[in-house]
Amino acid sequence: MKEILLDSFVDSTKLLPFLFLTYLLMEFLEHNTGNAASRRIETAGRIGPLWGGLLGVIPQCGFSAAASSLFSGRVITVGTLLAVYLSTSDEMLPLMISNAVPVMTIVRILGLKAVIGILSGFVLDYCYTHILKAEKEKANIHKICEEEHCHCEQGIIYSALGHTIKIFIYILLISVCLNIIIGVIGEDTLATLFLRMPVIGEAVAALVGLIPNCASSVVITQLYLDKIISAGAMMAGLLVNAGVGLLVLIRLNKNRKQNAGIILILYIIGVLWGSLIELAGIIF
Repeated sequence: MKEILLDSFVDSTKLLPFLFLTYLLMEFLEHNTGNAASRRIETAGRIGPLWGGLLGVIPQCGFSAAASSLFSGRVITVGTLLAVYLSTSDEMLPLMISNAVPVMTIVRILGLKAVIGILSGFVLDYCYTHILKAEKEKANIHKICEEEHCHCEQGIIYSALGHTIKIFIYILLISVCLNIIIGVIGEDTLATLFLRMPVIGEAVAALVGLIPNCASSVVITQLYLDKIISAGAMMAGLLVNAGVGLLVLIRLNKNRKQNAGIILILYIIGVLWGSLIELAGIIF
């Protein structure tokens, strides 16, 4: 047990400087692009899913929350909202950077998430307006009070340090748990369990990804980096991982049936694309 704790602490501590530098860059981008990106999506109209998928890739911790607020105020479409959810990367990006994952691998993953978000968003908007014949609801953004999640007013260094400490604790705790599980079950057995269960592995990963917490994306990314889950399962989990966006949606959007439908559609899209990626044998 002491060896597991020591190894987990040493491995997690090595990531600290990389995590801090990554979050410092992310905070800088958020301060300089956040409002502009939100306005771009707000005024995108019918091509909202395109901007939602592209801008969702930008590493901003509050972007999915902003999209949820705009949707709750009926400023953006459901397709644009889903495009943002599917393309946003949450904690995947800093964790992969700190683990020295090749740049092109990260670019391929982010690019595929953006493409999936854009395509899914357009299809969803088409189905919503042409098949379901749903009427556009009147905007009521003036009634929505967007909740601040990133404490941006405290400065980028303070915010970056706060994010770094928070994720370091998540990584440490998750590493300890994973090392214990791997030690008991065996890495080969655990990997075989996931890799030989078509669709089931993607379905389980997507369920984990739906948890509106930083820890879920950390778990999924770490399992992939440890080669315990496949690329398809990793993508399924990260596609549905909208971070605090889902919490904001549930809090602000009063249509509970609509919220449940959005979450269900998000889950189905994640499992479907994850399974297709697995069947196609795509390796990042």
